[in-house]
Amino acid sequence: MKKILAAAALATMLLPSASFAATVLFPSAAPVAQITIPDAWNPEETDSGIQASSDDGAIYLSIDVASAETTDKVIEDVFSFLGENGVTVDPATQKQSEDTFNGMKMINLDWSGKDKDGAVSIGVSLVAPKPDKLLVITYWGTKGEQEKHGPELVALISSLKPAK
Repeated sequence: MKKILAAAALATMLLPSASFAATVLFPSAAPVAQITIPDAWNPEETDSGIQASSDDGAIYLSIDVASAETTDKVIEDVFSFLGENGVTVDPATQKQSEDTFNGMKMINLDWSGKDKDGAVSIGVSLVAPKPDKLLVITYWGTKGEQEKHGPELVALISSLKPAK
């Protein structure tokens, strides 16, 4: 996922910006974070956060809010969700990295895998927007198709911030 984000940052400078929706605070009942998602990605609130897919279905992204008590369950639910959607993860391809953006520390776990359409990239990132909250970001993208959404993805992730 780190390579995709770096390539997308370069592409962002070369392409006109995408049309974005208003900034979404989530979860709406007690906002922990905010993000701006392209209208075409049809963002929707879930029980524990927010989810969206690129208009062509090449990328799925969700962000779930967890606390110290619920983090393990949220991560377990991520892999259950992927499995229910026919995504298999190749554990031998796991890569881990750390980053900081918008003042938040991020730990990234990335894998290669497969779904019904073929090869995919899978990522789970953990971001701490507040001392007692954790954002679990799930990324699932079709290899060969996800790259064309690089600028949108970089803008989207760059817009992720703690709620004010």
